[in-house]
Amino acid sequence: MTSQPSPLPSRDDRALIDHLYREHQGWLRGWLRKRLGCPQHAADVTHDTFLRILSAPERFELQQPRSFLGTVARRLLVDRARREVLERTYLEELQRQVDAGDAMPSAEAVASALQVLEQLAAALQGLAPRVRTAFLLRQLEGLGQEEIAIRLGVSTRMVRKYLVQALLHCHQQLGDAT
Repeated sequence: MTSQPSPLPSRDDRALIDHLYREHQGWLRGWLRKRLGCPQHAADVTHDTFLRILSAPERFELQQPRSFLGTVARRLLVDRARREVLERTYLEELQRQVDAGDAMPSAEAVASALQVLEQLAAALQGLAPRVRTAFLLRQLEGLGQEEIAIRLGVSTRMVRKYLVQALLHCHQQLGDAT
């Protein structure tokens, strides 16, 4: 998939983002520090939040800037948690292979697998939250459709629909990336 570079923010957008940063970055960092318990992680996510805003293709009118910043930051935290689950799952599989006496994969194989995981994580970003959740519950936790339906409060038919949507979307995204 060839992505077009995000257009540079207009002068008005840069002024808005500059104002947003000057007025609210301290609040956002404190808000994140309370949730994360680590000032360095809070600073990183604060930085990433403003980068995400700068790189957003659409521009916005802000009625409630702190609510907006909190939403962007929460989404980044979800992305980070999802990436950690993927990494942990991969490392557990590597450990299982070592424990079973299988040969350790080469550094190239590890790098390639991590690249695929990153592509998959990026592909999952384009999914609706319930579709993404259903897919992750099935793939990472091994839950059946009935269990997923109960967790999401939907029918098993809807879960099947979510899983098909997720698979088609990932196939399209990963097919375009190769």
